Amino acid sequence: MGIFAARPPLVNRAALPSVLLCLALAACGPAGPAPAAEVDLILTNGKVLTVDENFSIHDTVVVDDGLIVATGDASLLQSHRAAEIVDLQGKTLMPGFIDSHIHIRGRPKHYIDLSEADSIAAIQQLVQAKAEEVGPGNWVTGYGWSEDQLAEGRRPLRGDLDAAAPGNPVILDRAGAHSAVANSMALDLAGVTPETPDPEGGVIERNPDGSLNGIIRERQSIVFRLVPAATPEELVESLEINLNGLLSHGITSILDASKTPAQYEQWERLYASAELPLPRAALQFRWRDPAVIEALKERVGDGDAMLKIGPIKVFADGGFTGPAAYTKEPYRNQDDYRGRLDRPEEKLAALLNEIHDAGWQMGVHAIGDAAIELVAGIIADALERNPRADHRHFLNHFSMRPSDATMQLMARHGIAITQQPNFTYTLEGRYVENLDGWRLQHNNPLRSPIDFGMTVAISSDVLPIGPMVGLYAATTRKGMSGAVYAAEEAITMEEAIRGYTQAGAWLLFEEGVKGSLEPGKFADMIVLSEDLLTISSERIMDVEVEQTWLGGRLVYVRQ
Repeated sequence: MGIFAARPPLVNRAALPSVLLCLALAACGPAGPAPAAEVDLILTNGKVLTVDENFSIHDTVVVDDGLIVATGDASLLQSHRAAEIVDLQGKTLMPGFIDSHIHIRGRPKHYIDLSEADSIAAIQQLVQAKAEEVGPGNWVTGYGWSEDQLAEGRRPLRGDLDAAAPGNPVILDRAGAHSAVANSMALDLAGVTPETPDPEGGVIERNPDGSLNGIIRERQSIVFRLVPAATPEELVESLEINLNGLLSHGITSILDASKTPAQYEQWERLYASAELPLPRAALQFRWRDPAVIEALKERVGDGDAMLKIGPIKVFADGGFTGPAAYTKEPYRNQDDYRGRLDRPEEKLAALLNEIHDAGWQMGVHAIGDAAIELVAGIIADALERNPRADHRHFLNHFSMRPSDATMQLMARHGIAITQQPNFTYTLEGRYVENLDGWRLQHNNPLRSPIDFGMTVAISSDVLPIGPMVGLYAATTRKGMSGAVYAAEEAITMEEAIRGYTQAGAWLLFEEGVKGSLEPGKFADMIVLSEDLLTISSERIMDVEVEQTWLGGRLVYVRQ
């Protein structure tokens, strides 16, 4: 089950609890009829979660030339002679996490990271400081605010940004990037007025008196299109730093979920010249017009173990942070509003059939239950009309539980999902505000699709990056408030770990080279501060990654 990235320099190994052994020492193992095999690395005296078919647990793993040679008990120290032996001191070693739906970008100088902002006042301070830095009249952009984390308990609005930066156009994406808030100058420059009609698939929010409140859902590009492009140098510099940061979370492979052919070329240049260690990466390409497929079709099969071309991405609907996910029943307390499709049904069906017939794998953004059922039906029809034995089409998100018949249909046709159980935790406030009853309780279902026989990968979609929140929510079904949502949708920790490793590898046809610690696969491994299989559920989010190994090379050590 799969993903991809480059081979940069090693970090300082002095921080490791390792013992370097001279190959000439007889103490490396007793003499025997057969000489011990020479290898690069042995990690021993730990709890090694292989995540193989039986979820076997050993205490020793042998690595040579970047690949797993063997896992087993300490007798492997007698049959193998290693240039380096690492004493795990009882710690848990497991495959590196594979985040099969994530967004990593380089950031321009006018950008603000708002993920840690805990109040609108804090956002205003960051905006004011950036406005002073870039100068009057220049754009200020940002990403990552969430009303659920703000002391005021509401979204920042146009007036808040006007007060912070009256002389600069400002637009700030909400966490999840399905809505944004813009100030008056930005709206004026974009020609957005109270009389501007809602763009297709999006919403321009208005106050009760008809004035603009600054919030745009799903189509914030009507303002963002005016933001000057960053220089390639500033984007690549920050992109390298952001990708390297994933290793501290134990993420050794990613599927970046929305890129263009030009951005792929940028990533190629970065991976060819990076000075920092980077995770393996595959890029999913957002379909905008037939030119995307044309630009890529000559390069199908390009890439290597570090960076490769992934599937095509299509949006079926919006998200819950707007909200704009396409639902079967109206949103709670919003009259007959059910969200919106990204494009009309007939156009969506034609597009998915075109991509399928072209031989591409596709991952379709589908969040609302109506969107999920629509997309599942279209893909199933395409597969019946034009069968493909191992297509591995999948849905991104699957945030609302569809009908049992839809899950049966998806299982029968091999349509998988990559889902973000961390949404149950971080987006709890959005679900409570917009959903009710059974559909609120069954947000981001896991047990039911698995029981219906579907392949379920687990990913983060940056809300937040880092697997521990996802593992916590997948196994406890708890939101930020501590409330439990449909406990029957919880899965075991073993299943959650498989979803974050093995299933992610399968999703990109990579199950033969990663996702588990089995002979012949990449030695992409992480060492954890505590044992996820035995720790109290309330301490899962406190577990830290102590070491990350990529292809048998140490690329991160927690200080």
